[in-house]
Amino acid sequence: MTENSDSIKFPERWVKTVSLTPPSLKDNTADADRLSGALKRELRTDFVQIDLRVIRMLPAFLRKSNYKVRCVIFRDRERYILTGVLDSQTDNPAAGLAVDLGTSRVVIRLLDLAGGLTLGESAFDNPQGTIGPDILVRIHFAGSSEGLKKLNKLIIEDLNREVRNLCEKCGIRPENIYLVTVAGNTAMTHLFLKIDPHWIIREPYIPATNRPGLVKAEEIGIAVNPLARVMIFPNIGSYFGGDLIAGILFSGINKKQETSILVDVGTNAEVVLGNENWLIACAGAAGPALEGGVTRMGMMAGPGVIDKVSIDPDTKEFSIHTIENKTPVGICGSGLIDLSAQMFLAGMIDIRGKFVPSNCQGRLKEKDGIFHLMVVPAQKSATGKDLTISQVDLDSLIRSKAAMFTILETILGTVGISFPELSAFYVAGTFGSFIDPRSAISIGMLPDLPLESYKPLGNSSLGGAALVLTCPSCLDDIDKIRDRITYMELNVNQDFMNRFSAAKFIPHTDTARFPSVKPS
Repeated sequence: MTENSDSIKFPERWVKTVSLTPPSLKDNTADADRLSGALKRELRTDFVQIDLRVIRMLPAFLRKSNYKVRCVIFRDRERYILTGVLDSQTDNPAAGLAVDLGTSRVVIRLLDLAGGLTLGESAFDNPQGTIGPDILVRIHFAGSSEGLKKLNKLIIEDLNREVRNLCEKCGIRPENIYLVTVAGNTAMTHLFLKIDPHWIIREPYIPATNRPGLVKAEEIGIAVNPLARVMIFPNIGSYFGGDLIAGILFSGINKKQETSILVDVGTNAEVVLGNENWLIACAGAAGPALEGGVTRMGMMAGPGVIDKVSIDPDTKEFSIHTIENKTPVGICGSGLIDLSAQMFLAGMIDIRGKFVPSNCQGRLKEKDGIFHLMVVPAQKSATGKDLTISQVDLDSLIRSKAAMFTILETILGTVGISFPELSAFYVAGTFGSFIDPRSAISIGMLPDLPLESYKPLGNSSLGGAALVLTCPSCLDDIDKIRDRITYMELNVNQDFMNRFSAAKFIPHTDTARFPSVKPS
C-alpha cells in the first residue's frame, strides 16, 4: 500500500484479489455486503460502490469461483467503485485504455491493469478534421443544427473502431477493458462528451465544466465493458486542458525540489514552469511553423518526410534524411528547424533570416518577386516537383521561433529565474521526440543550455493518461496539480511584446545569450 499526504490509502494496482469466507448459518451476510466488506478492509475505506449489474451476477459468480475473485476498482473522490469482478483462477485479463485525445491525432494505449505492462498502442487521425482542422471551426460547427451530435459521433465511432482493432491484435476483447483515461484539451473534451463548447471561445470564455470526473463508458458510447468507468482529465479553463495536466503528471516536475520547465508544442506552444511548491503556465501561438505547417512542403512527420538536414559549410552540399529512408515528399518541424539552422551556420541566410544569394550556390530562384531555395530537386523528390523553402516561409518561421523563445523568457522573468537555474528542460510531443536541441539553439528558439539539460518526453499526454492506470496514487496528484497552477495570460503582457521584437533575429539581437552559436 502507498500513502499520500492526506493519509488516504491507495492500492498498488487497480486490480485486487479478494478471498471471502463462504456464507453459513452463522454468517448470513449478503453476497454484495460480503464482497464490499472485504474490499473496505483491503482498501481501508468506508465507501465501496457496487453497481446493480454486478449485484445481479454475484450469487452465481461467487459460488462458481469458490469465493476468491479478482476485483477491478477505481476511486472517485472518497469512494471506490467496483468496475469488474473476475474469476481468480482464469487468465481473463483486466485491461485499461489510455487515450490522448488530440486535435489532429488520437493515440491509444492498452495496458494490463494487474501488471502495468503495455499490451499495445495505435493511433489514428482525428475524424473531426473532416469538419475543420482547428478547434474554432469545430466549435462553430457544433452550434449548427445537429453539429455537436455529428462531431461527437465521428470521434466515438472511430475510437471504438480503433479499440476493436487494437484488442484483436492483442488477443483480447473490448469487454476486457474496465478502465479508460482520456486526456485532451478543453474543447476536445467537451466534444468527446457531447457538451456544447459554445462559450469556450466567447467572452468571458467559460467552459461548461472543468471537472468532468468519472462517467460510465456505456453512457458516452464507448464500446468496452459495460461496467467500465471513463476518467476525463480536468481542465484549468478554456485554454489549458487536461492534456497539459497529464503532461505535468508524466514529467513529474510537480514533485521535484528543483525548478524545471515543460514545453509541449502543437497548435500552440504550451509551457509549464515550477517545482513541488508552485507551478505557473502559459500558452502562445508558436506552434504551426514548428510543426512544419508554414512551408509549402511542410507536413506532419511520416514516411518520406524530411526530419534531419545538414549542410557542408564549405561546399554548401545538402545531406537529407527522411523518415524510413523513403524518397522525400516534404519536411516536418524538426527538419525545418535543422534546415534553417544549417542555412544560418553556412551563411546562406543572415541574422534576419533573409537569403544571402551569393552563398546559395545556384539553389535560389525568384518567382513572383519572392526567393525560393531548392532543398530537393524534382528528379529526387517523390512528388516530381522541386521541394523548396521560400522567403515567406522563413519569415514565418522566424516569427514562430521568436514567439517560442519569448514565451520561455517571459515566464521565467515573471518568477525571477534565469535559464541556467533550470534543473531540466522537458520537451513533449512529436516535436520533442524529433527535434535536435542543437539546431533549435542555433536559430534562437530554445535557450543556449547544455544539451544534456534537454529531456525529450514523447507523448506526455498519453504517458500521463497511462500512468493513472498503473499508479493509483497518481489519481490524487491530478487535483493537486490542477489546484496549484497559476495561469499567465500572454495576450495582455506588455513585457512579452517588448521581448518579442528582440527575438526576431538569429539567434537573437543579444548574441551573448547564445555563446555556442558560431556561424561561418
